[in-house]
Amino acid sequence: MILSRGTIEGIAAALAAHGLILRGGFRFASDEAAPAGLSGAPAKSALLVGQAGAAPWPHFQRWLEGQPHPIANPLDTWSCEMIGAVAQEFGARAVSPSDRPYLPFQQWAMRAEGLKPSPLDILMHPQYGLWHAYRGALLFEEEIFLPEPREAIHLCDTCVEKPCMKSCPVDAYSAEGFAHQACLAHVRGANGSPCRTGGCLDRNACPYGADYRYPAEIQAFYIAAFAGL
Repeated sequence: MILSRGTIEGIAAALAAHGLILRGGFRFASDEAAPAGLSGAPAKSALLVGQAGAAPWPHFQRWLEGQPHPIANPLDTWSCEMIGAVAQEFGARAVSPSDRPYLPFQQWAMRAEGLKPSPLDILMHPQYGLWHAYRGALLFEEEIFLPEPREAIHLCDTCVEKPCMKSCPVDAYSAEGFAHQACLAHVRGANGSPCRTGGCLDRNACPYGADYRYPAEIQAFYIAAFAGL
């Protein structure tokens, strides 16, 4: 069975009601160890679900305000609920980047959209810059036929100054990778207020995708979640 174009358009419309978008898809190879689909049989295809800019935020905020009790990981919970409802409607299994054991979401995203990582390890999008995210995936036991993604223009290759590597006061990002503990200590410390209120300084220094930049309050939400504040 082949997943029809009409079904894919219906999925996109259902996601759009929550500010979410389809982020491409792909078919698992016949010799690939694919994750299970809805029935438990190996999935044949995947559609990635995510966001561009802050579009889901009003939907998430309304949902959060309606919750009777505090939730430990509210954005993950909201994403799972919304994507799960769409999956149920269209006969798919919904999976999340926070599921254990972890699924290779970054590799899936690169496969679906032809993107490459930035020096901050966030995938660089030619339109959205660093201001996008993947919230989940829909796994189908049917095949989908989408055009193979062309490798996207990797904007980091044309960026000479690399301001994203020069703006962090503790040099959390370097050629050696991400200094998680140094970043965490700074964000939690006395000098971390700019990060806590406005987001990662390295990420904000990137010149690309400015129209999709998350507002300061959203970046503060992500930093608080990262630092456990």
